[in-house]
Amino acid sequence: MLVDSHCHLDRLNKSKSELKEVIKNANAKGVEHFLCVCVSVNDYTSMMDMIDGLPNVYATCGVHPLHQDEACTKQELHDTANSKEVVAIGETGLDYFYSPESKEVQVKSFIEHIQVANELQKPLVIHTRDAREDTISLLKKHGGEQCGGVLHCFTENWEMAKAAIDLGFYISISGIVTFRNASELREVVKKVPLDRLLVETDSPWLAPVPHRGKQNEPAFVKEVAQFIADLKQIPLEKLAQVTTENFFELFPLTRQQV
Repeated sequence: MLVDSHCHLDRLNKSKSELKEVIKNANAKGVEHFLCVCVSVNDYTSMMDMIDGLPNVYATCGVHPLHQDEACTKQELHDTANSKEVVAIGETGLDYFYSPESKEVQVKSFIEHIQVANELQKPLVIHTRDAREDTISLLKKHGGEQCGGVLHCFTENWEMAKAAIDLGFYISISGIVTFRNASELREVVKKVPLDRLLVETDSPWLAPVPHRGKQNEPAFVKEVAQFIADLKQIPLEKLAQVTTENFFELFPLTRQQV
């Protein structure tokens, strides 16, 4: 069994009925659980409507660092995320690659997400790009180790991965690892301990080889997992088992919805 630990089912170019087929296609590949990640509190209700009734699909609540034009207050985030359906806080974090001009707003939002995660005792789902020092320092300063979480779609260096792991965080790897120019990331993946590893698609984006150019789907997490298993020189079944266990360990509220 595999888990797609980070996808955006509501962002797929699919109707609700077509999403059922997406889930069936994933099930046929052994992918049985899915974390649908919110990028804007404003979209939370519509996202929940899209995934309602889909088996083993769990939800998060947060504001992506590149969606600050849709930012909400800390109280709004807290109130929306304080729901039994929400298993994690995010997607949050820092992205200085695409939006360095909004750094100050991103930092404020990230801090508030950390605070809400601690208040609600739910883990963080973190996006980080070209913001290594600030991401780790803010987690340390504001008690990120208390709620824990995951650095998703990880593309940074081993030093940052180790710093996050030392804080109790997980590292999630997407289809980027299969890209031809991802040699540094592959070296990082080799070093990440199995008990701190997750796999994801970040669907509908970043389809892995051999699906480049297509809309990414949760079914493709199997290719990501196979690639990582080969890197680590272990059977796919072992990687699937461990990453699934890691998922339920990190997101314990999912167990209540199985």
